[in-house]
Amino acid sequence: MIPVSIIIKILQETNAMPFISQIFEPLMHPLGLPSEMSLVWVTSMLSNIYGGILALSSIYANNPLTMAQMTTLTTLILFAHTLLIEIPICKKAGTKILPIFLIRVVGGYVFALILNLIYSSLGVFQNQIAIPMLTPDNLSLGNWALLEVRKYIIIALIVLSLIITLDILERIKVISIINKLLYPIIKLLGISEKVLPLTLIGMTLGLAYGGGLIITESKQKDISSKDIFLSLALLSLFHSIIEDSLLMIGLGASWTGIFLFRFVVSILAMFVIVKLVNKLPVKYFMSTSRSK
Repeated sequence: MIPVSIIIKILQETNAMPFISQIFEPLMHPLGLPSEMSLVWVTSMLSNIYGGILALSSIYANNPLTMAQMTTLTTLILFAHTLLIEIPICKKAGTKILPIFLIRVVGGYVFALILNLIYSSLGVFQNQIAIPMLTPDNLSLGNWALLEVRKYIIIALIVLSLIITLDILERIKVISIINKLLYPIIKLLGISEKVLPLTLIGMTLGLAYGGGLIITESKQKDISSKDIFLSLALLSLFHSIIEDSLLMIGLGASWTGIFLFRFVVSILAMFVIVKLVNKLPVKYFMSTSRSK
């Protein structure tokens, strides 16, 4: 996150923000978002969710969002973040990069587009929201550095609280209950029993964790390429449903888009993906070493 802070500061001091915003404006305008929010999206993809939050805190003062806009933006982040780590994990499991990239980036954009159309048509969640950790303009370099350190501490406390929350939920069997509720729905998609438990773990705890388990299991058991791809495709659409969802709701996003609508659309998208995978040769979505 430290490089993210420095890069954003350089962009602000060199007045490069407007130039970057103009490049991405055609993508942000259909989503009902200020063009400056493209920096948050790109930062999240190249670093992680917390890097995106840092970017958001640095530009939010001049670009406030409504709850509907915040929900649209945060769904973009939830679909496509930490790509430099999570896509290689999928690749190591045998999937090709392009299909996973399209699912996460293009799929996330289409989802955000639909969500914005729904919110704008219904006229809901149009109240402007405030977020913590804003960076005021015209700070001296020293004051800016102190404020960034304060942000790091706040984010560290947020991460700690989320880890504690997840641990408590696991100890009181809430995560097990969630997995049992998801089990029949995920099984309906045709995902094999061999990877179904690992898929459920990834959905609740994260793609990196679930993907890592799938890599290990695929070396020890005879798991088909189709099952590996379908599992990772679902995790690409819908993972870390507790931690990441709570984080985005904490920023002011609505649970209706962050959790409910995202879950429904992800399941519907998976039915389409399953049909495509069943019709296409395995070479289109898996590397030759895993084509079986």
